[in-house]
Amino acid sequence: MEELACKKEAKEGYAKWVDLEETHSRQVSRELWLKAGDRNTGYFHRMASAHRRVNHMDRIKINGIRLTEEREIKEGVVNAFQQQFSESSGWRADIGSLHFNQICLQEAEMLELPFTEGEVQAALMEMNGDKAPGPDGFSLFFWQRCWDFVKEEILQMFKEFYDRNSFLKSLNNTFLVLANRLKKVIGKVISPDQNAFVTGRQILDASLIANEVIDAWNKRGENGLICKLDIEKAYDSINWQFLLKVMEKMGFDSKWLRWIWWCISTAKFSVMVNGAPVGFFSSSKGLRQGDPLSPYLFVMGMEVLSVLIRRAMEGGFISGCKIQRGRGRAVHVAHLLFADDTIVFCEAKKEYLMNLSWILFWFEAALGLRINLVKSEIIPVGEVEEVDEMAVELGCRVGQLPAVYLGLPLGVPNKVVHGWDGVEEKVRRRLALWKRGSLEASAGGKVWSRGLRLEDQKVVGAFGVGVWKEILKEAGWRWENVVFKVGKGNKIRFWTDTWCGDIALSQRFSHLYILAAHRNASVEDMWDQNVGEGGWNLRFIRDFND
Repeated sequence: MEELACKKEAKEGYAKWVDLEETHSRQVSRELWLKAGDRNTGYFHRMASAHRRVNHMDRIKINGIRLTEEREIKEGVVNAFQQQFSESSGWRADIGSLHFNQICLQEAEMLELPFTEGEVQAALMEMNGDKAPGPDGFSLFFWQRCWDFVKEEILQMFKEFYDRNSFLKSLNNTFLVLANRLKKVIGKVISPDQNAFVTGRQILDASLIANEVIDAWNKRGENGLICKLDIEKAYDSINWQFLLKVMEKMGFDSKWLRWIWWCISTAKFSVMVNGAPVGFFSSSKGLRQGDPLSPYLFVMGMEVLSVLIRRAMEGGFISGCKIQRGRGRAVHVAHLLFADDTIVFCEAKKEYLMNLSWILFWFEAALGLRINLVKSEIIPVGEVEEVDEMAVELGCRVGQLPAVYLGLPLGVPNKVVHGWDGVEEKVRRRLALWKRGSLEASAGGKVWSRGLRLEDQKVVGAFGVGVWKEILKEAGWRWENVVFKVGKGNKIRFWTDTWCGDIALSQRFSHLYILAAHRNASVEDMWDQNVGEGGWNLRFIRDFND
């Protein structure tokens, strides 16, 4: 028995160190594809080496000056980013006459409620704990796994933040709790013209609507212009004061605005140069990439452009396109926004483009976001005369159909199969076969298996445009060709996720769920390796005989 116990202990120790090696290699490689399947540290080592080669700089040109020395490169990069994140003084346009959608008083009060332990824990558990550790050496997985030990200090920090509207600047990383609150109401203030970062709206909606506009023009024999606009350094250029004014007009209360101001204004930045962080500086404008708050704040800022274009269309300064299906209500589509990808539709008239240029100028003067005319273009639909002169009016180049919008074909005829070649090629590259040596030999070179969660739902856009019928025909095929696997179970909630049967265990066994001691426990937490060959260890707040 002693020999068996030693053998079991050795196996468990070996498995532990193998898992640690896999986790370390995956974090260094910054690959998040592996969820459950073959251990493949060789592949991760190659990806980490590839990242180092791609990200290494032995020379760089800044403002026309070529830098080759390591010290010069680091100083030049840090200075460039400091200038990028510094707000220049100057005139800012006023938004007093603009009207935005607003949240109600109850929603504004909900945003400012005291933080609860369950809310903070849920936000922490939602985050990806498998990312590389931060400067303090701790990954999110540590905080998730050690929640019972560290929760008192974390909750005290949130209480201090609630009372004082501030916390230690060194702790200002990502404030997911505020993001979780904000995403519940963001759909109330963002118009249907925006499809990014709003629950229930998809990137496919914008692509389908854009193609519907082109089809409507072609069927009516009308000429039109599609203006594809690219915003220069979108996240890095937003003016904080103006953003807070926009949120105030949307109905957000003063305490919430003070929280947001503290989160965005106290951020510090370092720049990774050749694998080492250099510089440590603050900013006076812009939003942090990777911060869960940033996408929601950005789309609220972009709502200014949406309101301006909508007012211009109502005043007859931009035409847009009228779409009507059957006897349904006609819809006027003048623009579509997906994050910083902006597309504007108008008739092929020079005065409309001149009006659009003034709108973009006013938008830049207000929010600080500038249109990158080098990457922007106007695309004629139909036989448009003097299109080159119109492009000069806006200051961009002339494109042509078919084009690409949000990664999907735009203006491709229905029966032209080769129009999808670009999309198919991207899929092929994603699904390219790895070399046999990149896979574990014991697995026979099979590709990693991973669990998938798919939900049947009718995909209908904000303008009532559904997905193509041909795509819906394949809905049954996916279920026949998908293998589901729980894996380690550390990302699946035992009680509340649908992983065992068609409904969650909390619904199937509601009386047991009420007595559960740890309702947010994962499948991994509930599995006890010490019970024979392993078994479920269900913990309840009282015995059933009580």
